[in-house]
Amino acid sequence: MVDQTTRIQDYWRDARSAMPELPEKLPEAWAFGATPEHADELLALVLAEIKVGTASSLWDYDESGDPLPVVGELSIILDGSGAPRAVIETTAIDIVPFDEVDEAHAYAEGEDDRTLAQWREVHERYWRQHSENPRGYAPDMPVICERFRLLLPAGPTTSPGPGS
Repeated sequence: MVDQTTRIQDYWRDARSAMPELPEKLPEAWAFGATPEHADELLALVLAEIKVGTASSLWDYDESGDPLPVVGELSIILDGSGAPRAVIETTAIDIVPFDEVDEAHAYAEGEDDRTLAQWREVHERYWRQHSENPRGYAPDMPVICERFRLLLPAGPTTSPGPGS
């Protein structure tokens, strides 16, 4: 069985073969959501080019010490099993209080009915349950609203084979 690091490296090699303009340096690999099922649901929206935005808690970044996303940054998106499935490029970043996230961003996230009311309900619940920082959720918490574009979905050579 091939380990996850090797699968990601192999995926990036294949991605660079398909798109030689991609940099040699391996980008960060991560999955959307808090559960494997949620990762798969959100990935399906990305692959269908419905989901072109995401939101993160700035407080979670402060807690983890991870660098903030930047425009032009590439990411490898993983499915719920940890397999690499897509390359995205960050196209815009805006940091706003939770209660000032707008309808356009809610729509860009592509989830549920794509309304701002639904976005607020789902994201408040998410940050109350899964926040990585002790502050959790607040109506004025800073939210990183990120826009991205799909550069490359997984091809047939990068799909997991039998036993992977």
